[in-house]
Amino acid sequence: MSVYYTSTDHFVLLPALLLALFGCATLLFDFWVFPEAKHRRWLLIFLVLGEVFAGVAYFRQQMFLVSHGGDLSAFHGALVIDHYALFFHWIFLVTTLIVGLISYRYLEVRDEHHGEYYGLLMLAQCGMYFLASGTDLVTIFVGLETMAISFYILVGFLRSDQRSNEAALKYLLLGSFSSGFLAYGFSILYGIAGSTRLRDIAAAVSTRDAWNPILLLAMATTGVGLLFKISAAPFHMWAPDAYEGAPTTVTAFLAVGSKAASFALLLRVFIGPLGPARPSWEPLMIGAAILSMTIGNLAAVTQTNTKRLLAYSSINHAGYILLGLIAGNPTGIMGVLIYVLVYTFMNLGAFLVLTSLTRRGLAGEDINDLRGLMKKAPGHALAMLIFLVSLAGIPPTAGFLGKYFIFLSLVETGHYVLAVVGCAYVAVSIYYYFRMVKAVFVETGETDMPPLTVSFGTRVALGVTCLLTLGIGLYPEPFLRLAQLSISR
Repeated sequence: MSVYYTSTDHFVLLPALLLALFGCATLLFDFWVFPEAKHRRWLLIFLVLGEVFAGVAYFRQQMFLVSHGGDLSAFHGALVIDHYALFFHWIFLVTTLIVGLISYRYLEVRDEHHGEYYGLLMLAQCGMYFLASGTDLVTIFVGLETMAISFYILVGFLRSDQRSNEAALKYLLLGSFSSGFLAYGFSILYGIAGSTRLRDIAAAVSTRDAWNPILLLAMATTGVGLLFKISAAPFHMWAPDAYEGAPTTVTAFLAVGSKAASFALLLRVFIGPLGPARPSWEPLMIGAAILSMTIGNLAAVTQTNTKRLLAYSSINHAGYILLGLIAGNPTGIMGVLIYVLVYTFMNLGAFLVLTSLTRRGLAGEDINDLRGLMKKAPGHALAMLIFLVSLAGIPPTAGFLGKYFIFLSLVETGHYVLAVVGCAYVAVSIYYYFRMVKAVFVETGETDMPPLTVSFGTRVALGVTCLLTLGIGLYPEPFLRLAQLSISR
């Protein structure tokens, strides 16, 4: 008698199962047990417990890999647990936990505190799990849509806000369009290999010429779908509106969690199955990287809304991360992992400060709302300075470390022009980041403005992100070893 669900399958799938179960439990308890708004704060406990149990499962998987060596696959190769996947899983866990902790007060202020919010966070993270661990096209696509559908709802979570509703509709329509491209690309890859397994696709692609028309079509359509997910130009048009209209906490989750998951998938697909076709897809990625840095930087210069500014900033950072993929050597791939890691904490921290500015009747989304922050909340002002300096890539912050390895990989592989272009755009980004610094430290705001009221969860989250943004830059060795372990075979 055949065994269809083994203990290995269960061990690999356990974190995703826990996230899905706790996410669904949150929805049920919100409906049956805590229907009154005053009790919904207890639903945050479900998110914390879900992340704790998932963290224990990740730790057990990590210990198994260390003690046994090698990767652990399940469901006949549809899922894999390796150091690469676990690197991203820990990023997803920390991001979801921080976003959950800072969301309680924000949702209360906006009068939109509904229990399904926490369930959707965990279900989105469940989808991210399959993007990092999936090694089968069907598994990957199901995970991608699980994450995307959760974000479609979260972006429009401010039900009485017209901007939020409009942003969710735009994101839904454009996201569905990009998913169609991705599904078409996946179908062609299946036709080429006769299998949905990435390893079988890699073997089939290696037997074809890189400029084979069918392979070019598969690469182009798959690339379009994935470039949309990471908000790289010219497929970035959804990001500014979605970032501006979504709740600020959701914007942070979208900018960090979704982008990290999409890059985990992008690297696994283009370095793995499509690796032999590098001569044909490298020009596409070079064009996307240069366009992302150009459009992201030049558009950010003119923004007065902080969320739109950070949206264009994220497009710029997507261009920098693509440069590591273009280099393609171990330094470049390690640079991508380090960049995603540090981007998580510095960008999340910047959104944490913006979330703290939210109060009744004021969204805190304009650069002018940052005026006089040094006098009102010196701790928040100093933290914002650290995050903005890191986003600009100035030492000794973590942002400099990410850019250093990206540029080093470009020099090692002979992409000197790309390295020069990237350095030039760093100077442009310093200008618009320091516009925000000027508002915080130099300009004066309203004198009768009430002091900031910050929850305990927000203080913890702000301290963690600030500490890691500085700590990774000052003492990078443990994180470099972690990244090196993640790309080792």
